[in-house]
Amino acid sequence: MIRFMIVILLLSLPVAASAGSFPEQDTAAQRITLEEAIKLAMERNPELRTARLEVDRADSRVMEAIGTALPALDLTGRYTHALEKPVFFLPDFTNLASGKTVPVKIGSNFSMEGTIAAKQILFNGAVFVGVGAASIYSNLARDLYVARQVETVTKVRKAFYSAALAGEALTMMRQNLATAEDNLQNVRLLRSQGVLSEYEELRASLGVANLQPAVLQSEANYGLSLDNLRNVIGLDASTSIRVDDPLTFQAVDDTVVANAEALMLDVNPNLQAVKRQMNLNDAAVFAERSSYLPIVSAFGQYQFQAANNEFNFSRRDFIRSSQVGISVSLNVFQGFQTYSRVEQAQLERRKSEEQHVSLERSLRMGLNSVKGNLGSARKRIDAQDKTVETAERGYQIVTTRFLASAATQLEVNDAQLALVQARVNRLQAIYDYLVAAADLDQFLGRVPAYVNGLED
Repeated sequence: MIRFMIVILLLSLPVAASAGSFPEQDTAAQRITLEEAIKLAMERNPELRTARLEVDRADSRVMEAIGTALPALDLTGRYTHALEKPVFFLPDFTNLASGKTVPVKIGSNFSMEGTIAAKQILFNGAVFVGVGAASIYSNLARDLYVARQVETVTKVRKAFYSAALAGEALTMMRQNLATAEDNLQNVRLLRSQGVLSEYEELRASLGVANLQPAVLQSEANYGLSLDNLRNVIGLDASTSIRVDDPLTFQAVDDTVVANAEALMLDVNPNLQAVKRQMNLNDAAVFAERSSYLPIVSAFGQYQFQAANNEFNFSRRDFIRSSQVGISVSLNVFQGFQTYSRVEQAQLERRKSEEQHVSLERSLRMGLNSVKGNLGSARKRIDAQDKTVETAERGYQIVTTRFLASAATQLEVNDAQLALVQARVNRLQAIYDYLVAAADLDQFLGRVPAYVNGLED
């Protein structure tokens, strides 16, 4: 009867280890799902917040560029008290032969003036190009923000999957240790009744001893994975969390995988950012070339002036004057500075082209690697499903033989180890598949729908 109970215990506990449960060492910890982790990262991740501020800064630069094309209006006022009046010199008309001059004071002791001046750019190539360039820069900042957003989501997903894998591994190791300890107690009981030998007890004791350091290592790995998840999300190290989603296989649409390269080249945010940079460099070339063109501006001025030797002004003392006009300036020669700046802008454009080619090549290679990892992990999952079934069947057979005294404790331990290893390998395959799927989404610039909703 006791031997039958041992078999039932060995059959039930390892099967429970595959149910997707999580460690219960900290019941006060906040349970967090993958969606909650991503939403928190959208709010707290410092790199993403920095990228969002850069978008706001780019929008401000657009307004600044537009302002250069709008009229400029200046209002100035001036009050002067002459401590010593300025002079100019006239010939001494009373004695012209002497050749001497006579200083004559000019001006007044007190003067006041107020001026309203307006200026409007009629034509300036650099100004008009600058408005377009600022708009391109704003879109570039948004592309970089999307790239950072996609990267953050991918990091959170990978960190969450890692924590989930470590949590399930820890649960499995603890349950296996508990099974081994119960098994040891029952083996000792059977040996005391003369049913089993000392060797069987030694093997059961060795199984417990081998599992104890593995449990400690699993606990450390789980703690490190949670630290990494907190860091990626942007949570304080003191915040206690636990992952609340098991590792669940979710197949990627085969159509997406088949068309991944075309989709990547069309929507990858990093690639789009490099294309924006090329457009920005084109604008820089046009802006520098515009230095060869004239600058045409319209201006107007309205002024009030008054002067008096006594600080006693009335409205009749102020004299009005006004003027309007058009000014034209043209860069004739600046020591080849304009030519050099145009050449530098063209070289920057060529650098962007090289970056685009290099990035596209790198993305193609990375995508092919991810697709390979995705396919390999999928095959391993299918294979491990069969392996787990085989290991479970083998474990049931050997425990039945052990019940009939036709198998040894060593065979039971080996069957149990094979079953645990099969389940671990399946979990690892699912983890590798989910990580590859996250990498694929990053190449395609995809984020969950609720992430876009957070920006509204």
